[in-house]
Amino acid sequence: MSGAIRFGLVLAKLFVIAGVVLLAVPAFVLGCRGAGRRSGLSTDERADRTSYALLVALRVLTLALLLALSALLLLSGVGALVRDVDLHGMVWVFFVLDLLVATSVLLTFGRRERRPARRRAPTAAR
Repeated sequence: MSGAIRFGLVLAKLFVIAGVVLLAVPAFVLGCRGAGRRSGLSTDERADRTSYALLVALRVLTLALLLALSALLLLSGVGALVRDVDLHGMVWVFFVLDLLVATSVLLTFGRRERRPARRRAPTAAR
């Protein structure tokens, strides 16, 4: 193989590893923080508790999928880099799926909650 092709293959492996480390791992950490967070649900009714339990279960399932995909991609990327072999085509499919799941986690329950804006005290009260 020529040097340019070999460099491109190494760069592709590093791209997969960097994508997982820079997007999927922070999404997993932020998602773990926000998995149990309530967003506007009350604890009064049984139906609300059931929907909350279902919501948390789906969030945990999504985080488990994200963790499994990220671990598989890191293992494949580092292994391919160490052994100097090509990445399988399915790794790219899993990479795109991992980025999509990480993005959905970040945009739904992984983002930080906004604090309510502070009210200014009226100036006439002085």
